[in-house]
Amino acid sequence: MSVRHAMAAVAAVLLGIVGLATPAAAHVLAQPVDAYTLTAGRLWSAVAALPGLAGVVVGGLALARSAGRIGRGTGRRGAVVALAAGLACTVVGGLVVAAADGGPGTGYGIVGGYVDLVVGPIAMVLGGLALARSRRTA
Repeated sequence: MSVRHAMAAVAAVLLGIVGLATPAAAHVLAQPVDAYTLTAGRLWSAVAALPGLAGVVVGGLALARSAGRIGRGTGRRGAVVALAAGLACTVVGGLVVAAADGGPGTGYGIVGGYVDLVVGPIAMVLGGLALARSRRTA
């Protein structure tokens, strides 16, 4: 399976999950919540932050590897992984922010969604820089 097929499969799975979970999340999010209650919106934003943070780490390592500072190799796989993880984080964070009806503290996960909208592009930029640098040196 090529990287393009794998990325397309991951994107299709994420979109399918979001499409199926939206009606259930809308019902759950209509209830009043406590500040420490884990709601569906907060869960989505936290789940989206995990690949985003992993993408930042992998992108940083790929960038260092492509610069020749760590190990030998181009860091091309890590760059693609960082790009895909950053894209997934950004898309889910954008969906969380778009679906939120209230501000911070309402249980819609809007703060986590905004964090995802910052972390995801950072992972994509690091992955893009590593990919461009690996193409130049290869």
